[in-house]
Amino acid sequence: MANRTVKDAKSIKGQNPQHLIEKIIRSRVYDCRYWKEECFALTAELLVDKAIELRAIGGVFGGNIQPTNFICLVLKMLQIQPEKDIIIEFIKNEEFKYVRALGAYYMRLTGTSQDIYKYMEPLLNDYRKLRMMNREGQYVVITMDEFIDNLLREERYLDVILPRIQKRHVLEESNELDPRVCVLDEDLEASDSSEEEEKPKKPAREAERRRSRSRSPRPKKDRELDRRRRDKERDRERDNRDKRRRSPERSKRRSRSTSPSGRHRSQREIDHRRKSEKSKRDKERDRDRDREKDRDRRHKDSRRDKDSTNVDQEVAEANALRAKLGLPPLK
Repeated sequence: MANRTVKDAKSIKGQNPQHLIEKIIRSRVYDCRYWKEECFALTAELLVDKAIELRAIGGVFGGNIQPTNFICLVLKMLQIQPEKDIIIEFIKNEEFKYVRALGAYYMRLTGTSQDIYKYMEPLLNDYRKLRMMNREGQYVVITMDEFIDNLLREERYLDVILPRIQKRHVLEESNELDPRVCVLDEDLEASDSSEEEEKPKKPAREAERRRSRSRSPRPKKDRELDRRRRDKERDRERDNRDKRRRSPERSKRRSRSTSPSGRHRSQREIDHRRKSEKSKRDKERDRDRDREKDRDRRHKDSRRDKDSTNVDQEVAEANALRAKLGLPPLK
């Protein structure tokens, strides 16, 4: 009985108002301690006191989906369905910001598109900070205008699917809603008017000069064409100078390479280089061979010395044994 909607409640979007909140969240709210102790037998008059005691907004939190006090009061308002005037007073209340947030959230769930834009858009000029509990159970700071903007734009907010509303421009075109007037427009208009008054009036001579310049744009084009031609002529002259400087050096090189004596010299030089490189390679090869031979000789000598020392040691050991046994020594 305590969880049923009042008898004279009006259906919202063709359904029970409490069904705007999902079933799993409703069941968690019905089982929580705050709902059983603080929200039992609440009326519209007593609801104000509970709203004043709010210290944060939020939906559900934690792994076991625990509801916040804010969402419990929202469900209680959907259950008892207070009058529209009470909700408007909640929204217009400037002293308690969480009361205003509670009224705005209920208006977004149950109000028409015209009422939502009419009563909630002025709250975009409220920049007070609110504490919001996220799903991890931690407090996050947001502002009132951010909270209202999310209610107007988001499809799901504070773990509740928000009913769809008409776009503002559609309501303006059908003359069901007046165009929105921003508070900054008046300040911008005032600043523009003050700037225009402060600007000094320019003399008539400058205006005439500008008109003459705008009427005769031809001289500028002619100047640009002349400048381009001069640049091209300068580039050509530079190229010709470079060619002249390089031409004698090239002619000398060509004459040396084309003359028969030059060809013979170049061929002799090439042959001489090849011979010298070949002789160097042969010398290196001979050196490597000599080194390898020396290594082999050393290795053989060391092995012979080791073998001779080993034989002498064995003979000495054998003679010592034979002496102990009374036998003659080995030769």
